[in-house]
Amino acid sequence: MAGSVRPDLSRKEGPPVSLLFFTVVLFAASHPGGRFFWWPRKETKMRTFSALLLTLSAGLATSASAVRYPLTLTDDLGRKVTIKAEPQRLISVLPSTSETLCAIGACNKLVGVDDYSDFPAQVAKLPKVGGLYDPNVEKIVSLKPDLVIVSKYGKLTEQLEQLGVPTVAVNPETYADVFSKTTLLGKIVNREAQAKALNISMQREIARVEILTKNAARKPLTYFEIDPTPYSIGPNSFMGVLLTKAGARNVIPASLGDFPKIDPELIVKQNPQLILGTDLKTASARPGWQNVAAVKSGKVIAIPKELNTILGRPGPRLPQALRGLAKIVHPELFR
Repeated sequence: MAGSVRPDLSRKEGPPVSLLFFTVVLFAASHPGGRFFWWPRKETKMRTFSALLLTLSAGLATSASAVRYPLTLTDDLGRKVTIKAEPQRLISVLPSTSETLCAIGACNKLVGVDDYSDFPAQVAKLPKVGGLYDPNVEKIVSLKPDLVIVSKYGKLTEQLEQLGVPTVAVNPETYADVFSKTTLLGKIVNREAQAKALNISMQREIARVEILTKNAARKPLTYFEIDPTPYSIGPNSFMGVLLTKAGARNVIPASLGDFPKIDPELIVKQNPQLILGTDLKTASARPGWQNVAAVKSGKVIAIPKELNTILGRPGPRLPQALRGLAKIVHPELFR
């Protein structure tokens, strides 16, 4: 699975609210029929409005706020990093970072990505530079990046620094990190307004799902398996928070950490009503698990491949991940 930011050297002022609203109204008025086409008769129209608002707010704010370089910050390795000028040739070695950069309008700055970055489609066409623990350093250097955005794990940072290639470690792990690291990436690449707008949009979409799930009549005790070893998710990890927001109760105690390897006996003892991330045949074959409530009732559900990928990436598709998970936990709320 895949820091705090130090001196804020950017200006905070953005466009007047009245200007943004006036622009939206003008756009609506010019729509065929002269109606406010986003009026929430259908969910798709609200999404259209959200996308419009995101684009307009980011575009208007850009002219009023710009990052000042050189930019000094503290990265997720605890290092003081100075970025001399706005990066123009970026390499990302985490899929979540690649997705976030594209979501804030910096996709055109990417010249290379890790082997697993595959979204959006244009990222899949970029040169690949290996994985987190098996990076192709020679390939990275050949792409002449002015900044490589790395993870705090692995030894890539040391290797690149020795070769004079600038790096910054950005590593979202918690739910709050998704938003703070989006802000940080926006600062690094001079896309602060877009990052702010993206955070607002994500939080809005997440809230829409929470409205449905928070008052659910039942909140099943749930075990979520992310690896058959088995590894699971703690309640404070970004996936653990999503599970709670999806209307489930996590059987894994916070004391075990964010992504703990667990003793299968713990699951027998906790007796979850719902098991996610594996299938009924696998769960039934484990000693003692045939007596677990979820196994007895057949509530053992493998996560679809695409949703599983999104769930594992703490990035801009967090709302889609939550909605997909909530549909599995509470299908009755989405009929």
